[in-house]
Amino acid sequence: MAKNLIIYYSRKGENYWNGSIKNIAKGNTEIVAEFIQKAVGGDLFEVDTVKPYADDYYICIEEAKKELHDNARPELKEYLDDISEYDNVFVCGPCWWGTFPCAVFTQLEKLDFNGKKVMAVMTHEGSGMASCERDLKKLCTGATFGKGLAVHGADASKSESTVASWAKKVLA
Repeated sequence: MAKNLIIYYSRKGENYWNGSIKNIAKGNTEIVAEFIQKAVGGDLFEVDTVKPYADDYYICIEEAKKELHDNARPELKEYLDDISEYDNVFVCGPCWWGTFPCAVFTQLEKLDFNGKKVMAVMTHEGSGMASCERDLKKLCTGATFGKGLAVHGADASKSESTVASWAKKVLA
């Protein structure tokens, strides 16, 4: 049986939510990652930075913009070093300036994706998939790619059936 890995970065606290700022206890991407796990099984790995992003949403997005501009690779609290036991890798994150947070790239650059099937999942407030799939194809050399999924962040908690259906279909 194929083995699945779900790598995700998710922001708790202040988030952009249907045009305003809302404080959320669990990040939208974490919710979606858990729905994937529930639907198709797999191991969850949360990308977490050593230096936390600002609690204030507006400061956080400026930090994220600077990281992207500088092609930064923030240090993580923990790294996956080997994904050889996995067949499928879901890469999940919020849309920050048209792609994944740079912390996700920090993790991905350390892994060997040869022979893996990779699927992008992006939570967003209007950007859809943006350029995340293109960026994954640059970083995950040797992988094949399944159709990605965009989930409107404010609707993440209501997306279980959509996420489950997609996850099962993309692995079929």
